[in-house]
Amino acid sequence: MDAPADVTGSGAHRLAICQRQRPDLRIFRRRLGRQPLLDVDPKAEGFKIGLEVMLGRHRDLRITEVPISFRDRTRGQSKMSLGQVSAYLRRLAALLGGLVSTSTVTQFALVGILGMVVDLGGFQLLRHAGLNLSSAHISSFVVATMVNYVLNSRWVFRASSDGGLAVASYARFLSVALMALFLRGGVLAILSQGLGMSEQSALIAAIVAAALVNYLGFAFFVFPNRAQQNIKIRWSIAVVGIVGYMLCLRLVYLGLPDLIPEEAYYWSSAQHPSLGYLDHPPMVAWLITMGSSVFGDTEFGVRAGSFLCWIVTAAFCFGFARNLYDKESALRSVMFVSVFPAFVAFGFFALPDASLVASWAGALFFLERALLAEKRWSWIGVGVCIGVGMLSKYTIALVGLATLVFLVIDRKSLYWLRRPEPYAAVILATLLFLPVIAWNIQNDWLSFGFQTTRRVSSPASFSLHLLLGAILLLITPLGALSAFQAIVGRSGGVPGTDVSDVAPHASRRRLFTLCYTLVPLLVFVAFSLRHPPNINWTGPLWLAIIPVMARRLTPAPGTGQGWKPAWGQKLWTPMLVIVLLSYGAIFHYLAIGLPGIPYRQDKVQPVAWRQLGEDVRRIESEVAGPGPARNRWSWAWTSTIWPASSPFIDAWRGRARKAWLPTPPAEISSVAVP
Repeated sequence: MDAPADVTGSGAHRLAICQRQRPDLRIFRRRLGRQPLLDVDPKAEGFKIGLEVMLGRHRDLRITEVPISFRDRTRGQSKMSLGQVSAYLRRLAALLGGLVSTSTVTQFALVGILGMVVDLGGFQLLRHAGLNLSSAHISSFVVATMVNYVLNSRWVFRASSDGGLAVASYARFLSVALMALFLRGGVLAILSQGLGMSEQSALIAAIVAAALVNYLGFAFFVFPNRAQQNIKIRWSIAVVGIVGYMLCLRLVYLGLPDLIPEEAYYWSSAQHPSLGYLDHPPMVAWLITMGSSVFGDTEFGVRAGSFLCWIVTAAFCFGFARNLYDKESALRSVMFVSVFPAFVAFGFFALPDASLVASWAGALFFLERALLAEKRWSWIGVGVCIGVGMLSKYTIALVGLATLVFLVIDRKSLYWLRRPEPYAAVILATLLFLPVIAWNIQNDWLSFGFQTTRRVSSPASFSLHLLLGAILLLITPLGALSAFQAIVGRSGGVPGTDVSDVAPHASRRRLFTLCYTLVPLLVFVAFSLRHPPNINWTGPLWLAIIPVMARRLTPAPGTGQGWKPAWGQKLWTPMLVIVLLSYGAIFHYLAIGLPGIPYRQDKVQPVAWRQLGEDVRRIESEVAGPGPARNRWSWAWTSTIWPASSPFIDAWRGRARKAWLPTPPAEISSVAVP
């Protein structure tokens, strides 16, 4: 509702002026009543009375989106201007509880300049004193942070501060500051070590990059206007901040840590293009090839495909949760995908799980549209996602098993077995998977046998405890608890009384999430009773229950004002802070180390390809004759698998290598590198 809000005087006087200027506001008043309009903040400005009411004191309003089509103005003059846009953004930030204004931005900039001077001066002194890059930049940051906190709390954000050094306030300040520190550490490493900039110039750029994190964190989390925030708004702001921070953090560090052994192995696979490989379908090799063709044979190029797969996963997860519940639950679902260790790892390292998770999320999105929304065209998307998933990892076949279970249990969906669309989806998925089938036929079913008979014929070993430990690691202990509550709780574990939860489709929605969570989980549980599982197996299946977990974080629409979060829900705030700081600290340590913790790049890096490459070049310079011309990852990988005593050598891997290099180089059997 557009109506002037920049009026002064008593509430009744302002309301009368608004009604005279916009007669259609009377309809707005009849719908809402008089009080919501009178309670609009006197500091309101601009023309968005509807915004003021929706985000104001009356939190129990039920809001429905009504699409509006605007036509070009034929008479009069538009009120839209840069001033109105600026006023709208200021009011939006204020209504969301942030102390964002022209004055705070100016004051924060002045404090930031002072802090940068302290930071740079301390950094220079410490570097001249002999401290390494990591210790110097962190120590100078700590001093500058203390100065910034005092000035920000007593001057910039004094309207929300009690003027003292409150422990809780300083803890929030320190958390935000550490997040900014870890982010700027990555920027510093890229600019100084990657691009060769001077340390001083790199540090200035890193400080500027972290300034936005600091300002938004201080305005919305450290010194917020609590009177303007309710629990849903706080979670919405937190979600945007967490997702944005994790995106930036992973993007900055994507090319800094060295490749882990699995990544080097998959990169080596990509150097020998094929329609199939021994222990994995070809999708991971194709993604590495595409990334390397754009960014070169660098860590960033190898991992770029996985990072894009995470974005696809987040998009499908958002759509899936929005269709099940609402946009708020969808945003919180993306937050879980951003912070759970499973999805952080799958979206960072070059592993087959990256494209598997993206395909799994896409399959859930289209299956919900097909089975619950009864959109026939969605079966095409199901076929494409399952097919691409089979090109990634064979475990996505469990989605097909869960679909069959759902069709049998849900009577309303049983008619799909008589329709052609599901069978067309199966045919489409098979066509996409056909290259891998052809490769297996030509190679004596090598890959299929490696993933089936080899695992089943392994020695029996009760390993259920290993599966449970993997779950705790993949989605954190609190995430596992929340998933358990979502599975066993009533109404899908959603608290409160929601009109949508008593709708006829609510039971089908719950059955859908349970089938696509429990069917794959039970398969892995049954396998772990006699065989050890892989740590990453259960990662994708949690995508089905994440929307329910996200919905539980806030009261459902229609819940009374006395709703209070359960003790498990209260733990999410400290858990998220701990997880974010842990990711930042780990990335920072792998890139440039942390003070007080011994750091040697040849020891810290997972395999230390760089150090090995330097040793190889040294050996080549000492040995007469030309050395092997290899990339550092390729050389290191082959040097570890050629020796007969290597634990990586067995009949299966030997057969796979012969397809690439029928005869190993005679002059290389093993290399001793100190």
